[in-house]
Amino acid sequence: MRYFNILGLFWQTAIAAELEYRLNFAIAVFTSIANLMGSIFSLFLFYRTGYTFSGWSWDEAIIVLGIFTLLQGFSATFLVPNLNRIVEQIERGTLDFVLLKPINSQFWLSTRVISPWGFPDLIFGILLIIYTGTKLELSWQNYLLSAVPLGFGFIMLYSLWFILGTTSIWFVKTYNITEVLRGLLEAGKNPIVAYPTVYRFFFTFIVPVAFLTTVPAEVMLGRTQISWILGSGILAVIAFIISIFFWRFALRFYTSASS
Repeated sequence: MRYFNILGLFWQTAIAAELEYRLNFAIAVFTSIANLMGSIFSLFLFYRTGYTFSGWSWDEAIIVLGIFTLLQGFSATFLVPNLNRIVEQIERGTLDFVLLKPINSQFWLSTRVISPWGFPDLIFGILLIIYTGTKLELSWQNYLLSAVPLGFGFIMLYSLWFILGTTSIWFVKTYNITEVLRGLLEAGKNPIVAYPTVYRFFFTFIVPVAFLTTVPAEVMLGRTQISWILGSGILAVIAFIISIFFWRFALRFYTSASS
């Protein structure tokens, strides 16, 4: 309960600070709409001639895009404003003050800030999923079941981002690495079958893009095997544990700003 209370204080102060610049929210909404329309148009270019990704109709592919938009909103709201600051903390030496606080340093660095500018993507992603799901006559059970692998996807995405942020202890500036990760995650806009076999392997077992969007979409559509859900859960737990131990390992090499 102590950590929940701290989390509430973190987010309350963060949102109050961000809302001083309310025009940014309007800009975020416009940007989110423009990006979503661009993604839908890109997908339309594939389907306009009758071509379909193997086993994926237009509406089913839109479900994948909706989940991707939801993940994008999650990243912009919770991950980017926090984990990108790890680089700044190390570069400026203010990580010293974090490590001295009577609180888990990984928790502090991962949850200290929340950005409302990611809310539009969260909202548009949910609306797109519900609208398309209604056309496909999906039930509330479908949405509920897909929340399980989607939650695992959130954990995997966080773990990957935190591990990359942790490497800044050695390399100081890792902005380029996080941008590479963002670029790779763009592959999640489409079902994994849209890519050649080599890329499917890469986006499943190296950078688990398939577990972030395609697997939750298949669960929502009621056509995935339980093994994929279990695999998603196992991968999420392993990734999270690795992020914890990797952070503790990296701190051994942190020399602080005063040493």
